[in-house]
Amino acid sequence: MVTPIDPTGVGFLLAENRSMPMHVGGLQLYRKPEGAGRNYARELYEHMSSTERIAPLFLRHPHRSTRTAGQLVWEQDEQFDIEHHVRHNALPKPGRVRELLELCSRLHSTRLAWERPLWEAHVIEGLRDGRMAIYTKVHHSLVDGVSATRLMASSLSPDPDKRGMQPPWGYREKPARDATDTAGVPLSALRTALGITAEAAGMPAALIKTLTKSVRNETSALSLYAPRTMLNQQITGSRRFAAQHWPIERIRGVGKAAGTTINDVVIAMCAGALRSYLLDFNELPDESLVAMVPIGLNAKKSQIPSAEGGNAVGSIMVKMGTEFADPADRLRAVQASMKDGKEALSSMTPMQILAMSAIGQAPAILTPMFRMQGIVRPPYNVVISNVPGPRTTQYFNGAQLVGSYPLSIPIHGMALNITCTSYDGLMCFGLIGCRRTVPHLQRLLTYLDDELKALEKAAGV
Repeated sequence: MVTPIDPTGVGFLLAENRSMPMHVGGLQLYRKPEGAGRNYARELYEHMSSTERIAPLFLRHPHRSTRTAGQLVWEQDEQFDIEHHVRHNALPKPGRVRELLELCSRLHSTRLAWERPLWEAHVIEGLRDGRMAIYTKVHHSLVDGVSATRLMASSLSPDPDKRGMQPPWGYREKPARDATDTAGVPLSALRTALGITAEAAGMPAALIKTLTKSVRNETSALSLYAPRTMLNQQITGSRRFAAQHWPIERIRGVGKAAGTTINDVVIAMCAGALRSYLLDFNELPDESLVAMVPIGLNAKKSQIPSAEGGNAVGSIMVKMGTEFADPADRLRAVQASMKDGKEALSSMTPMQILAMSAIGQAPAILTPMFRMQGIVRPPYNVVISNVPGPRTTQYFNGAQLVGSYPLSIPIHGMALNITCTSYDGLMCFGLIGCRRTVPHLQRLLTYLDDELKALEKAAGV
């Protein structure tokens, strides 16, 4: 069975190379059920690898030939081997979180082969505190961050006694729906090479206004240039992963006191952390760093990415206020920039947002493609995403999920990616960067903690 690949997915596939694997991942930490034996992880692995019926999303791989006129399409894998995709790992002693993050860094560095369905899952045991972990990765051509989170949530339950639960790749019956692609965008809107229809072309007023702001370096829904930093250069395929969580109540408290949103506070935390990090290397530019902040289209419209996969993501370009020494000034700069970006998108339809985002992404993709690093300025410095997850305690076959940390995609010119997932009262940060280009990445965790304390102090919390 052959199905079309949406234009965003094609872009992720074509942009991929050895230095830029284009998969997203997740690390979930679990506490074993009470009374679980020593072989619990092995038993869970066997359960997950014995799934009888696989969801179609997890059976397809990219293919192109003369039969498809050279176009990339999804083709079902006729030789699917689940043991290639579901694996069992054990950490070396002493089994600290450090060893776990090092393993995830290595796993996230390797590309997924196009000859097979583009996903892997690893059951990991050997943590000295008795917990176990599951690391998964799925190609970004299959899912965006929201879809990946929903896939994970679909295999969890608030019931600690529930057993026999399907992993994310297990087949599930779904309700009938209209003829749309997996991202929820009408197929008629995806028939051109860029997926931009007449509807998307009908945004000249919004585009002119946004371009004018961008030329003035007033970021909004689009950014044409940002200051060049050590983060904005060629990368290697080697990755380093760092993860930590903070109580959402602390972040919400700052937002409430400052009259802003949780997301604004998260970006301000990142701004302060990056300011401290770049100061360590005497690399802080005089101008503000610019963050690209993806937004799911469901944040604005009812067309939403589903648990079947797909990509439906727009973006806002945010000035992070890193030129300010005062954390309160940085938060105000982030708040103003986010507000301006949201207002720019409020007059656009989902397809127009996708078109605007494609324009914004073009410099980031074309610059490394034509080897223009150092010649042109980057359109933004870092990607910061915040993906909502389950709000209550969740379980998988009796194992309690105690932390969920995302791993995303660094690219040439953008060596660092920061993604957050909310879960059960926690904001879980996942930082992924090029091992060579972003040295001592773990320092950013300390600086994030310092910045949250500084924001609390500035807000009088």
